[in-house]
Amino acid sequence: MGNLELLLKGFAIVLTPQNIGAALVGAILGLGVGAMPGVGSLAGVALLLPLTYKFNPTTAIIMLGALYYSNMYGGSYSAILLNIPGDSPAVMTALDGYPMAKKRKRPGQALLTANMSSFIGGTIGMIILTFAGPGLANLGLKFGPSEMTAILLIAMTSISWLVGENPIKGILITMVGILMASIGMDTLSGSPRYDFGNMYLLGGIPFTPFVIGTVGFSQVISLINERNKTTKKMDTKLSIRGSMLTKRDFKRLVPPALRSGFLGTFVGVLPGAGATTGSFMGYAIQKKFKNEDELGTGAVEGIAACEAANNAAAAGAFAPLLALGIPGSGTGAVLLGGLMMWGLNPGPLLFKNEPDFAWGLISSLFLSNILTLIVAIMVIPFLTKILSVPTKYMIPIITVVCVVGSYSTTYSMYGVFIMLASGILGYFLQKNDYPVAPMLLSFVLAPLLETNMRKAFIISEGSLSIFFTRPITLVLMIIFISLITVPIIRGILGKVKKQKTA
Repeated sequence: MGNLELLLKGFAIVLTPQNIGAALVGAILGLGVGAMPGVGSLAGVALLLPLTYKFNPTTAIIMLGALYYSNMYGGSYSAILLNIPGDSPAVMTALDGYPMAKKRKRPGQALLTANMSSFIGGTIGMIILTFAGPGLANLGLKFGPSEMTAILLIAMTSISWLVGENPIKGILITMVGILMASIGMDTLSGSPRYDFGNMYLLGGIPFTPFVIGTVGFSQVISLINERNKTTKKMDTKLSIRGSMLTKRDFKRLVPPALRSGFLGTFVGVLPGAGATTGSFMGYAIQKKFKNEDELGTGAVEGIAACEAANNAAAAGAFAPLLALGIPGSGTGAVLLGGLMMWGLNPGPLLFKNEPDFAWGLISSLFLSNILTLIVAIMVIPFLTKILSVPTKYMIPIITVVCVVGSYSTTYSMYGVFIMLASGILGYFLQKNDYPVAPMLLSFVLAPLLETNMRKAFIISEGSLSIFFTRPITLVLMIIFISLITVPIIRGILGKVKKQKTA
């Protein structure tokens, strides 16, 4: 009851014209920044930070928090409409969002599914943050290198058969992603590897140009090949009313959104996991449940699962940041820097020493969630018009977006060259029915897995016992081993049954 009273006091602080205005500006900017490939929440928060210097700390962090949170909404826009994820969590959204918008001709419903799922997932994350934030943060602290290794092993194992019906292709393309992630400086020793004497490769392959090329520019190459094909104009009226979800759509999106909301919050609390891991885990778990349409073909459930998870993870990430002073991502580190700049020290004493600030920020997340949903719904009619633009105009538009997004990440032509090369790679992979998503996901997760695994072995002096003596790690390893062995045993039993019946 104490937390609820404090939350209401937080609303009293937030619901002033100045703070509501700050949250609204943050929500609008976050949507725009999130929809721009190559910018993302990290760059958006970093660029906006100097503008908040003259604000009081509460108003400033409300604006930054709203920008960070609404960015998760915006990332889905370009993923759904152009098949170019605005940021890394939106990679999963593109798998079902773009087919639903293009093939099923339901762009408005795809965007609204993403927005409603984001709202549900974020709300769950915020409620859990309100009542269990410090406790969750302490639980997250128990996840050391061995626990994180076990979780990431489960994630990497699931990737190979996550997309597509051919596990062999999935495993192969996952390995390609791991190899790509290995290029550059060794994460712990700092020694160069797979740089082939090229100074640019010492910094590794930047993720944003890589994903923009693989998913976005490969789309341009496909459009060039299909530019002479006649395409039917969209018959659907592009309006808010025409974009409304049916009762059936709501029934389909609510269960995965609720599941992913709880899962994403927990993942967001874990150090270094972030919204990308949350989005992936939500989608992977949804694969185990019954879906009306097959995932990857424009399923409402697929969009709902990953969008709810990444928004819940964004909310969950505030638990370790506020309660322990531990940022879970690069964006969290920028927010932490802002807090310290204003003379606030996040940690266990923050809720006691600065209750107005801490609870004002948590309350502002609820406000930002509502404001972002309203703004997101209002802009749907304008956004969906993108799909009615003729292919001959879309090719140069998407190309410019890809080039600008890639260049803005690296501030050099290196990012553009990576984008072009990965675009050609992505095109040939898709042409030969190789799923691209496992490569992108393994590319993101491999450095985390390598760093945590090597730290675990350093702690245990090279012994595997660390993965079987710690209780949490042991449970996770049992799940990991089950994921590997169960499909193999099923396959063997299936063959035995066939032999008996033959």
